[in-house]
Amino acid sequence: MNDASTSPPRGRILVVDDQLNMRATVALLLRSKGYFVLEAATGEAALATLASTEVDLLLTDLKMEPMDGLTLLKKALEMAPRLQVIVMTAFGSIESAVEAVRQGAFDYFTKPFKDRELHYRVERALTQARLQSTVDMLIGELNERHGLSALVGHSPAMRELTSRLMRVAQSDASVLVQGESGTGKELVARAVHAHSRRKNKPFVPVDCAALSETLLESALFGHAEGAFTGAGPARRGLVEEADGGTLFIDEVTETTPAFQSKLLRTLQDGEVRRVGESTPVKVDVRIVAATHRNLEREVREKRFRQDLYYRLNVVMLRVPPLRERLEDVPALAEHFLERANAHRPKPKRLSSAAVEHLMGYSFPGNVRELENMVERAAALSQGEDLLPEDFLLSPSEPPQPPSRSQHRTRTDE
Repeated sequence: MNDASTSPPRGRILVVDDQLNMRATVALLLRSKGYFVLEAATGEAALATLASTEVDLLLTDLKMEPMDGLTLLKKALEMAPRLQVIVMTAFGSIESAVEAVRQGAFDYFTKPFKDRELHYRVERALTQARLQSTVDMLIGELNERHGLSALVGHSPAMRELTSRLMRVAQSDASVLVQGESGTGKELVARAVHAHSRRKNKPFVPVDCAALSETLLESALFGHAEGAFTGAGPARRGLVEEADGGTLFIDEVTETTPAFQSKLLRTLQDGEVRRVGESTPVKVDVRIVAATHRNLEREVREKRFRQDLYYRLNVVMLRVPPLRERLEDVPALAEHFLERANAHRPKPKRLSSAAVEHLMGYSFPGNVRELENMVERAAALSQGEDLLPEDFLLSPSEPPQPPSRSQHRTRTDE
């Protein structure tokens, strides 16, 4: 069995105290538990260490000269916002310790202390640091997956879309995403969120077509206990869950005028009322809505509220159907094949004949259909090279000789 001297360190801790005996005692106790410990006698020395060394936890005394612990806390968190901080204090300065927690410290404990208490509080802080590191990693992966890199394609239509997306993402303006089914409207919505100032807050999607009006209202706005037949305990709605972040309302045209009225009130007032309650709750939510329908026509034909349309359609992003950007098919097919190859011992390859075969197809199911085609071909093909016969095209849409000009006509829906 490895002892503490040979095991990997359990965390990197910086101990700061202007009293040598206390600093040395704390450092010794922590090293005996397997932590990697650095020491600093002043706040200035601690900041210099933080500037040059990665640290998981700052353990600092409050009463120090010339820089006290509160000042060190503020400057340390400015340098490293994710840093966990525990403050040590004497019994007479509990109020200052509580103030330190208000300003961002993870915890505090009083001196003198027991070894077990020190270890318990340090381990809690390091657990929080590890959780935060995991969350940051997952956010990074989500941003990479749902950011602009996920919008595969270099056609003029996609370049125009991504350029417009990047401009609108920097604001808090409501966005309306229009496009046929299967074009990737949710991917566009996620990319808007991933490149906005709200990217570290929730992205909450809701599909209006999948829920009845009552369930949709409850899902979005929440409800009080017993607010309607079948209602369980009181719960928050998705609007509240998205507070600070982005709410993606998919297929917004599949809603009733009554629901549209309630949604409009929420957007105008910046507050939500749970079903069965009268007290409003303030929310800060950015709205991205999507539909596969022609929303202007829905308004003209009185199926969608005009005032809600103007509230949602501050900026419109149109996602082009795949038939309007056939030059993106090779890159998209390679992208989907790379994903399908991720768990294969022998990766499959796209033949040039297969690419030409695909580019002669009009893709009524758009990008989603191409993705399914590639996954199916990779799963069922016998050889390493994917050939035209490995791709089953819809009988109603036979392949045609590739011709980009014939696919440039814009459809109404």
